[in-house]
Amino acid sequence: MNAPDSIAYIRTLLKNPGLFHEDALINGQWVKASENARFAVSNPATGEIIAKVANLNRSDAQEAISAAELALNAWKGKLAKERAQVMRKWFELILANADDLAMLMTLEQGKPLAEAKGEVIYGASFVEWFAEEAKRVMGAIPATTWGDKRTLVLKQAIGVCVAITPWNFPIAMITRKIAPAMAAGCTIVIKPAEQTPLSALAIAELAQEAGVPQGVINIVTADAEQSIAVGKVLCESPTVRHLSFTGSTEVGRILMAQCAPTVKKLSLELGGHAPFIVFEDADIDAAVSGAMSSKYRNAGQTCVCANRFYVHKNVHDAFVEKLALATKS
Repeated sequence: MNAPDSIAYIRTLLKNPGLFHEDALINGQWVKASENARFAVSNPATGEIIAKVANLNRSDAQEAISAAELALNAWKGKLAKERAQVMRKWFELILANADDLAMLMTLEQGKPLAEAKGEVIYGASFVEWFAEEAKRVMGAIPATTWGDKRTLVLKQAIGVCVAITPWNFPIAMITRKIAPAMAAGCTIVIKPAEQTPLSALAIAELAQEAGVPQGVINIVTADAEQSIAVGKVLCESPTVRHLSFTGSTEVGRILMAQCAPTVKKLSLELGGHAPFIVFEDADIDAAVSGAMSSKYRNAGQTCVCANRFYVHKNVHDAFVEKLALATKS
């Protein structure tokens, strides 16, 4: 199947074909790259091209930042209850379109459909939670050392936020970053992984349908090469006041260095090592169950996937035997 036929076929798999987008989202408009460049998104199971997505560059990224800045005052000026109502509607639309979102995720990311739907529901839960928390943003009146003075602590939106997300959880990694930002009154620029832009674009479509104002959510899509330039713009912009990134330690260091001159706040969830330790008095069946979940969930592509096992010598053979049996089931 050639690329145009494959892309047309994708639409037939969806109950709501309007969720399938190949253009980026800036200021509430679906836009092509300024040079009309595109990059291919492939189905990892078949190698077929399933989409050709807008390949944005530095100037496009700056437009997205400007759109978020323009939308900031109106969004943070809304009552917390008003933001909560919009987010609640978005949550409901995500659940209503869970099957289609799962299908898109499986096609571009490769995880089993059941796991994909589980992620959609999990990702939606962040929107639901922070929609309610939006109404509970409270300050404080701490005690002072002066009897004639009172100290007030107010919590306010920090400003334009950036979320750079990985491919392994293409919906949940976005909603867990942007839902709290939106609840607080911030506007966002999202840079999804080049392997999985379709999931990000689909939930952005639902956000628009829910009534999220233009410019509050912006999606900047780019391939691996352009992502370097785009990421530099997002990091170095003085307009961006917070950047959240999930990915490798190597890239995290680069982003931290690029953000340093503007002293913006950072949230970095980086790679590491996850030892799985089985003590002598461990419940072996429970340990095996935990090991299977840790090692094989999402094909082992998680931040906390066990990458080495330490097993007490007195239970080593029993653990290995049961683990080997479990891997064959």
